[in-house]
Amino acid sequence: VQLQASGGGLVQAGGSLRLSCAASGRTFSSHTMAWFRQTPSKEREFVAAISRSAVSTSYADSVKGRFTISRDNAKNTVFLQMNSLNSDDTAVYYCAATTSPGINRSPSWYEYWGQGTLVTVSS
Repeated sequence: VQLQASGGGLVQAGGSLRLSCAASGRTFSSHTMAWFRQTPSKEREFVAAISRSAVSTSYADSVKGRFTISRDNAKNTVFLQMNSLNSDDTAVYYCAATTSPGINRSPSWYEYWGQGTLVTVSS
């Protein structure tokens, strides 16, 4: 599966952004999807994940209550709604996919990656 992330940009602290990740192929619904983020000074870190049928979700503690992951299997798209953004959220955001069952927070669990979209939060 090929992934294309979009929706990044510049936003003021306290603002919101919605990221999208469009997947190619007809097997999107058989993939667990996730968002990760990375800055030049940090390793890639887990943000959120959603199971194949959207029954289960998981969030990093740093974004819990502010970010919401969702998916539309009919449109082969996963979303990340980000609210109450702060400067610590500035990063390149990547969507990722895996055919492995369950939700895992390790980047090595995911076989497919999008190209990343930059989110910059100004204070």
